[in-house]
Amino acid sequence: MSSATNTLLISPAARDAMQTWLDHQRALKGAAENTITAYQGDVTDFLAFMTLHKGDSIGLGALANITISDMRSWMARTRGPDVGPRSLARKLSAVKAFYRWLAEREGFEPTAVLSTRSPKFPKKLPRPLAVDAAKAMIDCVELQSPRPWVAARDVAVLTLLWGCGLRISEALGLKGADAPLPDVLRIVGKGGKERVVPVLPAARDAVDAYLRACPHPQEHGTALFKAVRGGPLAARAIAQVMADARMQLGLPATATPHAMRHSFATHLLDAGGDLRAIQELLGHASLSTTQAYTAVDTARLMDVYNRAHPKATG
Repeated sequence: MSSATNTLLISPAARDAMQTWLDHQRALKGAAENTITAYQGDVTDFLAFMTLHKGDSIGLGALANITISDMRSWMARTRGPDVGPRSLARKLSAVKAFYRWLAEREGFEPTAVLSTRSPKFPKKLPRPLAVDAAKAMIDCVELQSPRPWVAARDVAVLTLLWGCGLRISEALGLKGADAPLPDVLRIVGKGGKERVVPVLPAARDAVDAYLRACPHPQEHGTALFKAVRGGPLAARAIAQVMADARMQLGLPATATPHAMRHSFATHLLDAGGDLRAIQELLGHASLSTTQAYTAVDTARLMDVYNRAHPKATG
């Protein structure tokens, strides 16, 4: 069922409540637009399901009377070939956030919704590149484009991802006013969270080389990294550049722009970097997110152990 159809199924009162909640998430919680869009879709689907499940338009009073059985029915209906446990957990998290806010506003007890258990799923560990693979990726990208300035641009972007731990959206969000790059960048990341990121000389040099070669004028308010015709560079273009390079290098499909950011964190950790400092550099709201990199490190150590230890090799 389409999103537009689902929206029509929802009562005006429930729709207004959801919109007010989304505005609250945007204005007071600083949620990113992508997060708002995901929340809206997830909660809309939930409310539409409950309307059909109950056989009547769901007003705010009916929302207060959702039962554990209703929640189980929604989860069973939502889970399918295209919605795995990880996606279902995300949807449930959005519904719980909405209900927590709605219950406080309307004064009802949301226990049935909030006590619903999230499906279990294995946590995906970050898949960083080895140091030599990250270097090879940048070297390969430099040779790919027939336009020297485009090659310099791609090298600059990947160097920022690996050397500064930027997200691709953060690197492509830099403006002409940010050049030449200073010793530190103030980056506004997910949820409007600001962090200070040191800029390595190699990253500054790569951006300077791109700026010298770029044929398009740089203006303070426009994107620093330009597409071929002079507009802002799209993330999918860098993803494609890396896809072409990894094919040449024989690297796995996990060698993506985000893997360069993972590599930044893992290589700092390998060199003895402090976990709290790495958390700040990455802009993670929770230390537990950053701690995933210690699991990567442990997994690699266990692999070495299993291959090299006399007992492991028999």
